[in-house]
Amino acid sequence: MWRNLSRSKKLLSTAAATATVGSAVYLYDQQQPKNRPFGLLTRNGIVYAEADPTKDVKPEKFWEAPTRSEMIKKLKNDESDEAPFDLLIVGAGATGAGTAVDAATRGLKVALVERDDFASGTSSRSTKLVHGGVRYLQKAIMELDYEQYKLVVEALHERKIFLDIAPHLSGQLPIMLPVYKWWQVPYYWVGCKMYDLFAGREALESSYFLTRSKALDAFPMLKNDALVGALVYYDGHHNDARMNVALAMTAAYHGAAVANHCEVTDLIKNDDGIITGAKVKDVLTGDEWTVKAKGVINATGPFTDGLRKMDDKKNTEIVAPSAGVHIILPNYYSPRNMGLLDPATSDGRVIFFLPWEGSTIAGTTDSPTEVTQNPMPKEDEVKWILDEVSHYLSKDVKVRRGDVLAAWSGIRPLVRDPHAKNTESLVRNHMINVSENKLITIAGGKWTTYRAMAQETVDRAIEVFDLKPTGPCRTETVMLMGSKGFTNTMFIRLVQEFGMDTEVAVHLANSYGDRAWVVGSIDDPTNKLFPVYGNRISPNYPYIESEVRYAVREEFACTAVDVLARRTRLAFLNAEAAFEALPRVIDIMAEELKWDKARQEQEKQKAAKFLITMGLPETKAALA
Repeated sequence: MWRNLSRSKKLLSTAAATATVGSAVYLYDQQQPKNRPFGLLTRNGIVYAEADPTKDVKPEKFWEAPTRSEMIKKLKNDESDEAPFDLLIVGAGATGAGTAVDAATRGLKVALVERDDFASGTSSRSTKLVHGGVRYLQKAIMELDYEQYKLVVEALHERKIFLDIAPHLSGQLPIMLPVYKWWQVPYYWVGCKMYDLFAGREALESSYFLTRSKALDAFPMLKNDALVGALVYYDGHHNDARMNVALAMTAAYHGAAVANHCEVTDLIKNDDGIITGAKVKDVLTGDEWTVKAKGVINATGPFTDGLRKMDDKKNTEIVAPSAGVHIILPNYYSPRNMGLLDPATSDGRVIFFLPWEGSTIAGTTDSPTEVTQNPMPKEDEVKWILDEVSHYLSKDVKVRRGDVLAAWSGIRPLVRDPHAKNTESLVRNHMINVSENKLITIAGGKWTTYRAMAQETVDRAIEVFDLKPTGPCRTETVMLMGSKGFTNTMFIRLVQEFGMDTEVAVHLANSYGDRAWVVGSIDDPTNKLFPVYGNRISPNYPYIESEVRYAVREEFACTAVDVLARRTRLAFLNAEAAFEALPRVIDIMAEELKWDKARQEQEKQKAAKFLITMGLPETKAALA
């Protein structure tokens, strides 16, 4: 279905309202429905710019996503005599959703199911980098390790594709390596230049050296004692959960049947013991049915071995789970557009210190763990990160535990190396395994290489299940949902069209791309002179109420946690702010989904429990 957003242009009446922002005065036609801005911009009473709908960059029509119930029906239709799905993909994290996009764009009939929500596990808990791997580069050079070299080169190639197909969700980020000893300057300089060189024509901006004074100008919070200078190199960064949602919606756009909160309870097999589908349960309703497929792909991340054991209890475990803790600090801990890398912490691990979504993210740790649904960050690891951060910051910046706005732990599904004794030595590469019963498992890898992993997985599935795609892999050029109409300046048009404040407009453009126009088409008047549009769900963050409605209508959001953690990122940025926003989010979702009081209370309790794993004190969660 397609949504028509075109609006007729009206003459500006004497009833037009004005709103002053800086030296500019915006005029809004109050006769227009929903208080939509007229598109005239004046300064000192003189009109100097007018929006011309015939030349506007926003598309007139947008694809309207099927509802979740329609997707469930599409999955159930497979119980009829119709041909089964070519592929049933279990797990809708980065790898599973990416595999669904690859298979669907090759013309295959695809089903994608997820027990929880898109990016509910590891895929929303990353360091937010799209990178080749500086640590792997060091190993490749120092140990003359060709496999590590190939891993870096592949990741740098995938980094370029990543930034090209999702420009609204990703971008370049300069990262500083502070130098405190003169002999380290040529060492780091050579490393950065090799990183540029390995990327070839797909390199980002070139790395460069900063003198001591220039380094302090770029990163004023940096400790200046004994500072010699700094090297700066470029890598990619992204909004991981929003990227995962974009992948899932892109798969749906290309015809895949996509359903979150649907759990595989058992695998079904034919008389020869070959897997031919799965029993699926809607976690929200308890409804159960069978999905038939020519092949099943296991892309469940840390839970990989659970599905493998469902196939055959004798299957050996191939995943070594490793916990990585991250914390969020206020934005005054780092510059707005410069990250920091400590390549040699007190215990030899690498730590990143990066600006993200208006705050500062620091991490990560790397320690063996058990697989759980929502792992808790350990207090000693939070303290370790704070201690490491304090080593690099000026004495003017007092690093305090109370400044931690959120903290979370993600489980990395590292591929097990039988010769390794600790998880730090495990290679962040992926492994594709085909069981005797033809369950294909894709495990390991990282966000940056999700697309290459998906391509290799679908190639293997075509071979194993004798599938007949209508075309080759296209994912190097397939733009993700929201990308086609995005420009770096489209936020200006959003301000002028809807009368939203600039921070909200920038956020919407960078989170939804051209789909921001659909968000803006949903009623959300402030009843203020300015901003005219966009009631915030939390006063210090740019997330607005119409995003909640959009998440339900267009992105399969089913729970309050879906919205707070993965459609918006409020739970990851500030656990207490998310808790305070919870009642209003539930109210809006109750309107959209017709929740009764019992369901609303259930959502409140579940969300409060989840927010504890994001750093919310249990004493506050008890107030829910």
